[in-house]
Amino acid sequence: MDSPQARDNAGLAFAILRIMLGLNIFMHGVSRILSGQATFVASMTKMFQDTILPVAIVVPFGYALPWLEAVIGLLILIGLRTREALVSGAVLMLVLTFGTVLRQDWNAAAIQLFYCAIYAALIANVHHNKLAVDEFLFTA
Repeated sequence: MDSPQARDNAGLAFAILRIMLGLNIFMHGVSRILSGQATFVASMTKMFQDTILPVAIVVPFGYALPWLEAVIGLLILIGLRTREALVSGAVLMLVLTFGTVLRQDWNAAAIQLFYCAIYAALIANVHHNKLAVDEFLFTA
């Protein structure tokens, strides 16, 4: 059986990793929104011009991605609906990884694999979720 201190340490470690991931993903979205979505979409369109993905898919995804990142990142950051937000983020990483390997950008794919490992670790340990809105809303 875990000691209270070990549980506290696990909860603190989970919170630190969750908050860091949430901040990272949130700021991905916010920075893309603030710098102009059209610029981001234009760069995505150029990146995917030599792939099988049609512009009709790339452009709407490019406009949606920053908002998805901002919302998912914020939910993870504050710890609201943490499990659902983490699973959503992991699924989004799957989609992003598909596009990245389609472009054969193996360096970016390696970074995305690292993100996926963090999502998996957090999902596996979501029972340690502390310092989160969930803790206040959903505990009796």
